[in-house]
Amino acid sequence: MIALPIIGVSAADITIRSSQLSPEQKLSRDIGAADARLTDAGTNGRPIYQDPPAEIWTSVKNATADPDAPPSAADLAEQQETPKPIDPLTALPRGARWISDSQTYARFKTKYGLLAAPVRELEAGDPLARGITHLDRGRYPAADHEVIATTAFLKSAGLKVGSKLVVRDVDRTYKIVGAYDLPDTLGTEQVIARPGAFIAPYTAARKALNGEDDSTYTTYLVGMPSGDYSWQMVQRANAQGIYVTSRAVVLHRPADSEVPLYTKSRNGISPYRTSDTGKAAAVAVAATIVGLSMLEICLLAGPAFAVGARRSRRQLGLVGANGGDRRHIRAIVLSGGLVIGVAAAVVGTLLGLLLTVLLRSPLENFVGRRFGGLTLRPLELLGIAGLAVLTGLLAAVVPAVTASRQSVLASLTGRRGVRHANRVLPVLGIGAICLGGGIAVFGSLRTDSTLAVGGGSGIAELGIVALTPTLVGMFGRTGKWLPLSPRLALRDAVRNRGRTAPAVAAVLAAVAGTVAVATYSASADRQDRDAYEAQLPRGVVAVAAYSDRGRDLTAVRAAVEKRYPVSGRADVSAMVIGGKNCQAGGGGGDGCGDVQPVKPAANVCPTDRPDGATALTLAERRALAHDWRCEYVEGLTAMPTSSAVLIGGPAVLHALGIRDGDAEQALARGETVLFDKGYLDRGTLKLKITLDTNKPVPDGQEPVGPVTSVPVHLAAEGRDRTYGLLAVMPQQAADGVGIDTMPLGSFYTNARMPNGPERQALDSDLAKIGTDTEVYLERGYTKDNSLVLLALTLFAGLVTIGAAGIATGLAQADAEPDLKTLAAIGAPPRVRRTLSGLQCGVIATMGVVLGSAAGVLPAVGLRHTERREQVKYYHQALDGGWGGASRLPHVPIVVPWSTLALLIVAVPLGAALLAALVTRSRTQLARRAEP
Repeated sequence: MIALPIIGVSAADITIRSSQLSPEQKLSRDIGAADARLTDAGTNGRPIYQDPPAEIWTSVKNATADPDAPPSAADLAEQQETPKPIDPLTALPRGARWISDSQTYARFKTKYGLLAAPVRELEAGDPLARGITHLDRGRYPAADHEVIATTAFLKSAGLKVGSKLVVRDVDRTYKIVGAYDLPDTLGTEQVIARPGAFIAPYTAARKALNGEDDSTYTTYLVGMPSGDYSWQMVQRANAQGIYVTSRAVVLHRPADSEVPLYTKSRNGISPYRTSDTGKAAAVAVAATIVGLSMLEICLLAGPAFAVGARRSRRQLGLVGANGGDRRHIRAIVLSGGLVIGVAAAVVGTLLGLLLTVLLRSPLENFVGRRFGGLTLRPLELLGIAGLAVLTGLLAAVVPAVTASRQSVLASLTGRRGVRHANRVLPVLGIGAICLGGGIAVFGSLRTDSTLAVGGGSGIAELGIVALTPTLVGMFGRTGKWLPLSPRLALRDAVRNRGRTAPAVAAVLAAVAGTVAVATYSASADRQDRDAYEAQLPRGVVAVAAYSDRGRDLTAVRAAVEKRYPVSGRADVSAMVIGGKNCQAGGGGGDGCGDVQPVKPAANVCPTDRPDGATALTLAERRALAHDWRCEYVEGLTAMPTSSAVLIGGPAVLHALGIRDGDAEQALARGETVLFDKGYLDRGTLKLKITLDTNKPVPDGQEPVGPVTSVPVHLAAEGRDRTYGLLAVMPQQAADGVGIDTMPLGSFYTNARMPNGPERQALDSDLAKIGTDTEVYLERGYTKDNSLVLLALTLFAGLVTIGAAGIATGLAQADAEPDLKTLAAIGAPPRVRRTLSGLQCGVIATMGVVLGSAAGVLPAVGLRHTERREQVKYYHQALDGGWGGASRLPHVPIVVPWSTLALLIVAVPLGAALLAALVTRSRTQLARRAEP
């Protein structure tokens, strides 16, 4: 019982320390065996300042400029410059060796469809790159048609070493010759090819297809003849607009006075250091967790020591009869606790180490990185072992004192004597409950401190633990309503509170924590459910093709209609400005424009005007919470476009669940149906056309372009119920204003919700098509299953069964003479099993009931604290002029009745049945020796 938590704590310590990398190990995973990595800072060759580890950099001009001064015309012109990449090799020292490391994104055809992943061109087998990758199986590429892929990529793509890798939009196939991992990010999906083998042909093919020039990111790994890329070399590279990750600089950092970023910057940049407050908070949390864990172990192990002491009372009585005093009795029992503590420390630490070694690979996958090695901290492991020894001693203190107070005659004859209830503990318990409850209530109602609520709840729980013997006595009053056997079990538990109370307290503590987490999780789940924004009516499917001018749209529509129980279809198009490389709904390459709805000036929220909230008084800003112009009604949509306007007919309204006969007639007449009255401008909707969104626009100015208007019908449904859609425009209205359209997709209504096999069949069809067309099925809010809550519930159940079992064993040791007497006079064997099961069930029930009541209160307090905090932010938003963008916080409190029922009914019942099953139905009758 003591060794089990030591196994967990020591394994956790070794795991955490092994996952913490040294600076040398971090560098190896970033720059391999190279001495430096050179990277273009993107400042068009202008000088920069950087920190020694290359985590922060900025241009010299920005670092030395007055942060309060407005930008000059030259600054604005500089911001609008098109980035011109520079060659980092200009900062290469003489005699240095280098290899390139380039990266882009590509789309691959896989077993399940399309997979977008980064592609690197790197000589991964070069000595300079040693450490960046870990080859799991296979070999590094030796030819231009060969690549290697991460294990995560192969798993996601359904491929393996030896498979052919097909690239979308490129008439070229590669062979996967190896699988590797990135030690620092095991879940990364990535492909590595030889330099020049992938990016150049892929970029050329993509540009020929749609005119897009995919970006490529290139850095250089450098090996120095001397082995050092010094801080002076880094500063010379910074002067050319290149920032450098240098091994020598990271491992041997220059003084802060030698770093211009710290000494010359006017933006207050300084080295990052952990605050003392954060350290103190971490120590306080760790000390609290250790203290509560030791209390739980003592509550569980204390009765176990009491069982041993009770069974050894005759031997202890003989010690007293032969001249031993109370000190010797206490020393014997405490020595047993010391021996068990030492054994638990040794066994627990060794098993924790063995567990870490055996589970190293799953642990690495869980934390997402390879360990730098198996790191053992002797002092920390000795400290953990010392806790085991201390816990063993503390758990044996009460049994030792109790055993030493028994008279020699009572020990030898087996008599228990008269026990008096402790009158101090109830007073201390009530005081702790009042103090802790007051702190928790004050923290939840008057402050925003979760520490006050948690600390107060912890103090109150300790008070309940101290009050447990009294509460057990109060439970005894319910015995008059119980049948005979449960009444005997309850009476026995109440009369022997010394063994019952610690077990009940242990169950109480474990159940209270589980109930607190369950209540908080259920409340947070209800909040997430209420805040969930559906993108479509439940069961409706949206198919959208934004790129490649919808070349796969016909095949995707056919697949949906084949696999899903489709009952209706509504095709939609989107407005497009530009040539063939422009995307439906806005965006694309050069020459591609955009369409934006224009809101009348009178309907614009005052905070969205040029002068913003600064021109409003505090009372006016607070009044915006009730101003319809400032309400956020846009919502989420499954088919987003830049204008939030779709081209379609009445079928679109039906698919979105909108039943409005007037709106349908308006669409038939060629009028646009508008859902947001804020955009209604004298019976029309104005649309601003931007001919080229890629042209730079000076800060503070809007893109220029013609404005056209279309007649509209204002629908009865508000925009908050149209799933983010602003308007539905018929095709003839778009043609009337001269705006081109492009097929975007379809909405599908279904006779029922598509089931799992149907969704899998559609996914298989889409994979065969190899498309990036988006297919979205609105399934409504789905609850995330909490593994933490399940683990805590199982833990509470195990603790309940264990504590109740220990108390039952102690009760059997006390009642052994009575049980032998019953057996001697002919009582049936089931009496022993029944009494044992009922004793265990009574203890479990008392602990679970008290723990459930104690666990709800801290969760309620934490939710009240969150509500206060969110209300505070809401009022701050109102005072800042953001009243329409935020809503009054909704923080519900939900009691998890299903979890409580499981704990209160199932766990005690299971404990009782288990105790009855493992109890021997017969006992050996002792025979008195003949004189």
